[in-house]
Amino acid sequence: MGTRTSSKSQEASPRSAAPRVAQDALVPGFLPPVIAAGLVFVASGAVLVLEILSVRLLAPYVGLTLETTTSIIGAVLAGIALGAALGGWTADRVNPRRLLVGLLIGGGLLVLLTVPIIRALGPSASAGGNAAAVGVTFAALVPVAAVLSAVTPTVARLQLRDLRASGTVVGRLSAWATAGALVGTFGTGFVLVPLLPVSSSVLAIGIALVLAGGLLGAYIRLLGPVRIVAATLLTVALALLTLAQRSPCDAETTYHCAQIEVDPEQPAAELLLLDRGLNSAIDARDPRYLGFPYERWVGEAIAAIGRPGTPLDAVFVGGGAFTLPRWLQATRPGSRSNTLEVDSKLVAFDRRRLGLRTSPDLRATVGDARLTMQDEPPGSADVIVGDAFSSRTVPWQLMTTEWLHDVRRVLKPDGVYALNMIDIGPLRLLRAEAATLLATFADVRLITFAGEDGRVNGSNEVLLASAGPLPREHGPAADGASVYGRAAVVALVAGAAPLRDDYAPVDQLETR
Repeated sequence: MGTRTSSKSQEASPRSAAPRVAQDALVPGFLPPVIAAGLVFVASGAVLVLEILSVRLLAPYVGLTLETTTSIIGAVLAGIALGAALGGWTADRVNPRRLLVGLLIGGGLLVLLTVPIIRALGPSASAGGNAAAVGVTFAALVPVAAVLSAVTPTVARLQLRDLRASGTVVGRLSAWATAGALVGTFGTGFVLVPLLPVSSSVLAIGIALVLAGGLLGAYIRLLGPVRIVAATLLTVALALLTLAQRSPCDAETTYHCAQIEVDPEQPAAELLLLDRGLNSAIDARDPRYLGFPYERWVGEAIAAIGRPGTPLDAVFVGGGAFTLPRWLQATRPGSRSNTLEVDSKLVAFDRRRLGLRTSPDLRATVGDARLTMQDEPPGSADVIVGDAFSSRTVPWQLMTTEWLHDVRRVLKPDGVYALNMIDIGPLRLLRAEAATLLATFADVRLITFAGEDGRVNGSNEVLLASAGPLPREHGPAADGASVYGRAAVVALVAGAAPLRDDYAPVDQLETR
């Protein structure tokens, strides 16, 4: 009824017809459906590609945490909402064909600025906490997501020539935009990230968008030679700026930015940094070298298992530089170990740069440990070492009761689980994980640094757990760390609830 009344009033009033004619004059024709669908497909796909790639770009500075992914998703959604609203509003007031060309070219140029923005602001975000990380994320992603998300309402404005078909037009364009987002999502995760450096993928997306805008402008005769040359020069300049940005990585693995530095405490050794955080120390010529205190604590715990020098069966969760698996092979010849590492490119990097040599006695199984652990036979391991924790990555799925049940299944009755983790300050995550271990294992022990009052200081902590009594109680651990027995661990827990798959807010519990 509202539409019928509006139509009659427009026919009855000569003054009401003028705005409609003037508005139609802004639209000198509409786009062929194939081109319209293609443009919203490409623009929406580019937004999702950039969203996923941004996780990799930001990880070296702010880590792979829940807060990081939340900030990225929030920034992209804010840009999409802003672009949809402003794009539709603007398309009703200016020539939408000219606007569309500008959005594609402008969006491509903003994509090319993403890497320089993150590389320039990222280092300051490392020390600025969550607020700084959110600020960098919004600065890099909101403008480009807004511009590219304005493409769909602008195309819809061009295609809407008959109100009776408006639902069909809008629905079709929304479907193509969603299809582009899906292709962008799966294509990035399964194709772009494994094949290309992140900065190269961003560069390709930006150039493709500028090219699409240039071709559209030439097709509808809105871009003359001068403007095409100007857009080309600006694109080349920003592309060169992107290429000039020095990546902090020696290699981009599937999940990490990997770097190698010389170990100042042993020049023959090297330090592996993942996402700019110290991860492992390794001396390929002397695998007995353990460069970090937590590695020495775990080494002491393993040395206390069984008779000295006898081979052990071990599972290592998290590879890093494969320091502890190599140490075990060197110190207890004949031992058999399997390292569960989710990052296949990290394993290849270790082979290429850090002298890793796998064998039937020192295996590497690629995949998420929650899945690959299921393939380990029951009662097959003397020791399981959890070493997937880093200063920037908290593997929540490897800290829950459900995970520990699988760990206990694989351990021999007197086997030992050694977990390395990081927490400081209120120690909420340490207390929650200790509670989780106490709910699953009979004996739990903590090794870490303590203050003068004997209380836990935090930083690196190693938790030991066993279904039976742990090997002998010993005095201070390596580097002067304190050893807390089960009673002290129970007191430390102080009512903290165990972590479970349904509720494991580890990113929020940890204090960095």
